[in-house]
Amino acid sequence: MVPLRARILIADDHAMVRRGLRHVLDAAPDLEVVAEAGDGIEAVELGLREDIDLAILDVAMPRRTGLAAARELSTRRPELKILMLSMHDNDLYFFEALKAGAAGYVLKTAADRDLLDACRAALRGEPFLYPPAVAALLREGVDAELLTPRELEVVKLVAEAHTTDQIAELLMISPRTVERHRENILSKLGMRDRVELTRYAIKRGLVEP
Repeated sequence: MVPLRARILIADDHAMVRRGLRHVLDAAPDLEVVAEAGDGIEAVELGLREDIDLAILDVAMPRRTGLAAARELSTRRPELKILMLSMHDNDLYFFEALKAGAAGYVLKTAADRDLLDACRAALRGEPFLYPPAVAALLREGVDAELLTPRELEVVKLVAEAHTTDQIAELLMISPRTVERHRENILSKLGMRDRVELTRYAIKRGLVEP
């Protein structure tokens, strides 16, 4: 059942973006922002703890991407509706958002036009697809995803200049497992070092340049 006034978590590492989103959402009579997060880890903590109906997550956030946060929230709290927000009009992000359990993908450049409709569609249990996403769905597939979700998390943290021990602590795995992930990633991508991985992470939107 759609709540009369849906309670919303917004997660974006830019305070100005959060203020803008709050302004748009709080002006709607059926929507209310009740929590804000500045990175992916905080988004998961609040998403599991707070009484919310909908989480709006930026794709690229520090410490944990919005996609990884969406994946964890949809697994641990499957009734929670999730929307992804991004500045990237990118087919791979869109498909990864759907795979992570999101009901839709809203471009920041079109948030004024699309955000309220996307929220209401998600709360009704319906997908929200912006026009380029519909076109992407009609095309025959996308390039096969080379890296696993865990490997993408490692790439992001490597590109953010975290050490092996720091990555191990953040992902709650051993340093040796981090090293093994890094070796597999370099092999799969045909790359040699951290510099090339960082370029890849920027190109994929895992980190901002």
